[in-house]
Amino acid sequence: MMTESKLKICSVESRRGDDMKRMIERFGGDATIAPSMREVPIEEHTEAFAFGEQLLAGKIDIVIFMTGVGARYLMDTLCTQHTQEEILAALAKCVLIVRGPKPTAVLREWKLKIDHRAPEPNTWRELLATIKSEVDVQEKTIALQEYGRPNDELSAALEELGADVQTVSIYRWALPEDITPLESTIHGLIQKEFDCLLLTSAQQVNHLLEVAEQMGQQSELLPALKTTLIGSIGPTCTEELVRLDLSPAFEASPPKMGQLVKMTFEKVPQLLTAKDSLPS
Repeated sequence: MMTESKLKICSVESRRGDDMKRMIERFGGDATIAPSMREVPIEEHTEAFAFGEQLLAGKIDIVIFMTGVGARYLMDTLCTQHTQEEILAALAKCVLIVRGPKPTAVLREWKLKIDHRAPEPNTWRELLATIKSEVDVQEKTIALQEYGRPNDELSAALEELGADVQTVSIYRWALPEDITPLESTIHGLIQKEFDCLLLTSAQQVNHLLEVAEQMGQQSELLPALKTTLIGSIGPTCTEELVRLDLSPAFEASPPKMGQLVKMTFEKVPQLLTAKDSLPS
């Protein structure tokens, strides 16, 4: 039932959990933050080292950077076998493409020229559209820096355009070492303790479901999520929710965390009122 009390907002943000909490509280909300993810560098760097050898041999035509974190991990890994100067000089000879603002910032820090950048909302679909319209990839060797999990659709689409795609995985998503807060949040979602759930990445909902399965409560969480107001950070996150047969109540535009929180306090009170007015 909608009341005049503070909105109870749940977020499973990890890297910027403190920022999320501050933003929610600044708008007058009651924030529950339960980290759901951590970045784990891949221990066996087979793909990264193979990429480094080919890069320095001049055999890579195009490099696509998907994330800032991944770009830094990749550089740190390559620097165990080569100098940063060698790597930057080799990258400067390639066509460099970035997905969004975070890898853009990293490449600028490295003083590398960015040849192409995907427009907002910076998903792989905008990236692919940019490549189709601006880059000739026929018979070119593309190194694709992946993140979290492979993007088979992007790789396949690039191969259909005639490119030789070499994926470079440098880290993966894992559950937090302490999942107690996430377990408590799952209980809270099932018990309808929150007015809204905010998701800032597609992988977060998968980790919620994974932990719920470990708890033996996935069959309770899924129907609870179907009736929970969910705020999505952007198209990639929304796409994953839809795949799971979950419908976000709203999507941030532009896809920024601050905008997501702002929209939450603009939309959720009215959505709760409308929800309360529905016949039970």
